[in-house]
Amino acid sequence: MTTAPEGYLRLDKVVKAFPAPGGQVEVLKGISLSIRQGEYVSIVGKSGSGKSTLLNMITGIDHPTAGLVEVAGVQPHTLSENQLAAWRGVTIGIVFQFFQLLPMLSLLENTLLPMDLCNRYAPAEREERARALLEQVGLGEVVDKLPGAVSGGQQQAAAIARALANDPPLIVADEPTGNLDERTAAEVLNLFDDLVAQGKTVVIVTHDPELMARTRRTILLSDGEIINPHLAAAFGWLTHPQLLQLTHLARRRVFAAGEVLSDPADSVGLLLVVSGQVGLFQHAQPAEDALLIFNPGEAVSGSLAAELARSGVLRALQAGEALVIDAPAWQEWLTASRQAERFSALLQRWRGNS
Repeated sequence: MTTAPEGYLRLDKVVKAFPAPGGQVEVLKGISLSIRQGEYVSIVGKSGSGKSTLLNMITGIDHPTAGLVEVAGVQPHTLSENQLAAWRGVTIGIVFQFFQLLPMLSLLENTLLPMDLCNRYAPAEREERARALLEQVGLGEVVDKLPGAVSGGQQQAAAIARALANDPPLIVADEPTGNLDERTAAEVLNLFDDLVAQGKTVVIVTHDPELMARTRRTILLSDGEIINPHLAAAFGWLTHPQLLQLTHLARRRVFAAGEVLSDPADSVGLLLVVSGQVGLFQHAQPAEDALLIFNPGEAVSGSLAAELARSGVLRALQAGEALVIDAPAWQEWLTASRQAERFSALLQRWRGNS
């Protein structure tokens, strides 16, 4: 039995394939991720990377070809159509890029609709709640207007109010600022900040750098796979495809304090410290002082280490974790990507900081 990672929202080895001439095209290729309750997460990637398909897995709009999707203990793709609609109505609030407000209904009526469909609140309470939500998003003076009579920012705010109608614990938004000007986009960003402060779990697909910076965690997608976030943080100038290549090459290494990680040092192509602390030593003796010290987010190449310390030894100063790429694979990637000079300059800079 497959066990998903721990979290409020969990995906484990999710694959989504669509029919295509000559076979199938995989849009999601074994996605595994976990999002805790109350997290504020952005999903970022180029067009065609699988972002919208991933959101459709989370919301139950579409189902995976393989793998597990679970939200608050429920696997939405196992529900009947009626069960899914009822579950989604009270569990997930969806904010679309193009608002999706019904044009013949007022903002108030659009906000009432989810409550009416799910019968979530007593009829006498619904209008009061809808008005309060519209007031919360700054639309208290225009509740009776049709969507076409208000600005794009006001329509998006109304869409957020509608998403909150049944007080769902999870809010999912697809490019919520993509069609807004700078001022109205800032207003929408403030609304999402407020929702997170209230304890909501918020997951947003975005190309907006400001929105990405405001979220607590960013998930990078490339060609239907998740890029390792530690590699992305350390080597941010690389393209998403290049970062995905390194993600495939890197293996996780957990180490104890004092453990020798590489002897000689150049048997490792690249070592990126995720946690703990790693030192470069001339010899393997524990009493020896480190020539260089590498902290979380810093990397050392085996060739540079060997240059500095002849054979050299990489040893853990503190328990932690690293991402390691073996020497042959690292050299092959550097040659193919033409990144050797850039990495050499970066690693030399970290050397100077040690």
